[in-house]
Amino acid sequence: MSFDKKVTIAHLSDLHFASKNDRYLTARLDTMLGEFVRLKYDHLVMTGDLIDTASPALWTIIRDALVRHDLFDWGKTTVIPGNHDLIDLEEEMRFYNALNPDDRSRQRRVDERLRQFNAIFRPLITDDGDASAGVPFVKVMRFGEISLSFVAVNTVAPWSGLDNPAGARGSVSPETLRALQEPGVRQVLDDTFIIGLCHHAYKIYGTGALVDQAFDWTMEFKNREEYLKSMTNLGAKLVLHGHFHRFQVYQAGALHFINGGSFRYSPERYGELTIGVEGRWSHRFVNLALKK
Repeated sequence: MSFDKKVTIAHLSDLHFASKNDRYLTARLDTMLGEFVRLKYDHLVMTGDLIDTASPALWTIIRDALVRHDLFDWGKTTVIPGNHDLIDLEEEMRFYNALNPDDRSRQRRVDERLRQFNAIFRPLITDDGDASAGVPFVKVMRFGEISLSFVAVNTVAPWSGLDNPAGARGSVSPETLRALQEPGVRQVLDDTFIIGLCHHAYKIYGTGALVDQAFDWTMEFKNREEYLKSMTNLGAKLVLHGHFHRFQVYQAGALHFINGGSFRYSPERYGELTIGVEGRWSHRFVNLALKK
């Protein structure tokens, strides 16, 4: 589908940088971002797992790459965190953490990393200098005749030996779900094309095979039905996410979900979303011809 008046969005997910010395992946990211600039995309979205080890220092790899390409700007890029950004499994499995019966300390560690994430990426979250702005957030932008809104939430749940042993299960907090139903939020979103942003996948394998069911459980978006209802009530058309490293588009109820796959494992592939007037949209996955 082509539009006379349109907004184009590039979507990346699950970059999983593990080191500042990963020159191969850094070069691939520079190539990709350079292509986005050349093609004049209106906006870039990254849906979490920017890094692999929950080391806040590594987020600067992403920030610096965006700066190099003049993309570290509220109107040009939006990012959210994933479980690998906020949960350090090695830290959680140390005996004094793993055997601690008080879950509040685990939540505090996630909250502290989220605070650090918000501090580094705040220029992409707010354009008014609000020092308290962070995930979750609502971002409303105007591109000519098209108004576009992102409703970004954090779906990272703290590590738990029983409920989240791989640190990969997720949920949206009750506080966030309640906030999204506030009349003021719906008022801000009126007359805009609404896109939800989260890290965890609504759908993973979903087969009858026991091995797939076990994998599904470790990756599960625990309160996905509540999230689906919340986004549907807001009038969202799409949700962009990552987490499960598969490039796919699927539907739940009236809502379409787009999985951004994994840049780390497919650094030549990204999603392209085109939004036109009157709420029309199209999507495709694009493969760049990269030199080996």
